[in-house]
Amino acid sequence: MEKTKITFLGTSDSIPTKKRNHSAILLSYKNENILIDCGEGTQRQFKIANISPTKITRILITHKHGDHTFGLPGLFQTLAMLNYSKTVQLYGPRGIKHYISFLKEITNIPISLAIHEIENKIIINESDFYVETKSMDHTSPSNAYSFIIKDKRRLDRNKLKKFKLPNSSILKNLQQGEDITYNNKQIKAAQVSYTEKGRKITFILDTKFNQNAINLSKDADLLIIESAFSIKDKDQAEKFKHLTATDAAIIAKKAKVKRLILTHISQRYEHNLSIIEKEAKKIFKNVSIAKDFDSLIL
Repeated sequence: MEKTKITFLGTSDSIPTKKRNHSAILLSYKNENILIDCGEGTQRQFKIANISPTKITRILITHKHGDHTFGLPGLFQTLAMLNYSKTVQLYGPRGIKHYISFLKEITNIPISLAIHEIENKIIINESDFYVETKSMDHTSPSNAYSFIIKDKRRLDRNKLKKFKLPNSSILKNLQQGEDITYNNKQIKAAQVSYTEKGRKITFILDTKFNQNAINLSKDADLLIIESAFSIKDKDQAEKFKHLTATDAAIIAKKAKVKRLILTHISQRYEHNLSIIEKEAKKIFKNVSIAKDFDSLIL
């Protein structure tokens, strides 16, 4: 199966630190390069990561708060100066169209932009993957997203040799799950093929604990989720509608995800990250904390 690469371009919360920039994550799969959020300075993070922003094919915005969107004018300007000729497909929650159009207007940036306001549905559906969104519960309309690679039927080359099948259109029929007849013998697709299970990566940024977060994350191979507060600061988390590390771990456990990565880290924990890591590990063992420029391949 083709690999998916995740690059963390920014992992702080609303205030950046010396080590962490505002939220931005790049998902790369085949010819797709999907940017999830674009905090201030994201264009510079692309430069440091040695990734050209002209590779971007789509942008998913979780919500319109500045630490998730103030990097867009600079990014748009960079794309324009690099002669980016494609139309940027940008998706976000209710109200994002007016907000992004305003940002683009005041900066007078000449790039083509298509803005889609979406919630609680499949928003992109290609032949081999799709993207689903669900609404979260934050102080501003907010979305979370799952990137899902579809299951694929693969042919078993060794079993094909056993039946001495020619390299012809009948192989395509078998791969599509159709039974065939060859040399007066019926060959079932199940005899020479297998299902390669897809993958699921879920991104949940600013929100309070809610059932949609669990539903969207269900059986994910990887859950990337905000962890702005420790349970010790639960009152602050509830006031600003954010997750604690405990909340994030409970979501991961209830959704039965395979791996959990915490991001959107507050400066208050920067010098003692073990506070939130240990807290999450009490509930969900396979957890780590993202750093700027971390990357992983699934």
